[in-house]
Amino acid sequence: MTEHHAAEAAVEAAVRRLSEAQTTRVPCAAVRDLIGTDDLAAAYAVQRGLVEARLAGGVTVVGRKIGATSEAVQRQLGVDQPDFGYLLSDMDVSDQHPISMRTLVQPRVEAEVAFVLGRDIDQDDITLDVVRAAVDVALPALEIVDSRIADWDIGFTDTVADNASSGLFVVGRDGRSLDDLEPREVTMSLSINGEERSAGTGAACLGDPLEALRWLAVQARRFGDPLRAGHLILSGALGPFVPFAPGDRVEATISGFAPLTVEFEEKA
Repeated sequence: MTEHHAAEAAVEAAVRRLSEAQTTRVPCAAVRDLIGTDDLAAAYAVQRGLVEARLAGGVTVVGRKIGATSEAVQRQLGVDQPDFGYLLSDMDVSDQHPISMRTLVQPRVEAEVAFVLGRDIDQDDITLDVVRAAVDVALPALEIVDSRIADWDIGFTDTVADNASSGLFVVGRDGRSLDDLEPREVTMSLSINGEERSAGTGAACLGDPLEALRWLAVQARRFGDPLRAGHLILSGALGPFVPFAPGDRVEATISGFAPLTVEFEEKA
C-alpha cells in the first residue's frame, strides 16, 4: 500500500470508528492511533467525512463553531490552540423544551456569544473591522459539547476529527447589534439548578469573540469553505465547560442579553 493510500485508509478507519460511537452512543478509543497527533489535514479530513455522511442523511450546514478558544477550556482538553467544526441543522435544539439527551454520549455545557452573519467573509485581507461589519446580530448561546471518545481522553487531532467535540446548541432570541454590544466586554455566569458552576468574560475568548470569528474566517477560507451570509457562528466558551445530568436546569446569564435557560431530560 502506498503512503497516500495508507493515509486515506487511516482517515476512513477514523470516520468509521467515530460514526459507530455516535450511532451506538458507546464511546470509542481515540483516533490519534490512526491519524497521528499533529496531522491537522488528516484530522479535518476525518471531520469532513463525518459531516458529509450526515449531510447525505438530509441535514444541512447552518454555521460553524470555534472550539478551545479560552485558556480554561484548553486546559480542560489538554490542547493549546483553537479548532473549528460544523453546526448542522439537527444540532439546533433551541426550540426543544426540555432538551432530549438521547443523542449525547458524554455531554458538557458552556456559555458563549453567537453571531449571525449578514454577509459573506471571503476576501484576502480579513481584519477585525471586516468581521465586525459582517455580523448582523449577536445572540446568547449554550453549546452542549460532547465527545465520542471515551473519558474525553483527547488530543488536538482527536477533537478536530470529532467535529470539534460538537453535540447540540441553543441560541436565544434576544439579539443585539454590535452597535449596542461590545462582545469582549460581556460577563458570563453559568448556573446549574441555581448554583453557579462557571463564570468568565468576553475577553477570555481569544481576547475578543470577534477575534475568534476573524480567526475562523481565515481558517474557513484557507480550507476552501468560506463563511457565508446567514451562517450562525458559535464563537467559543467564555469560561470552563461543566457536566450536567438529566433533569438539570441550566441558565446562562451573559451581560447585555436576557438569561438563557434550558432543561434536560433522559436519553430515552
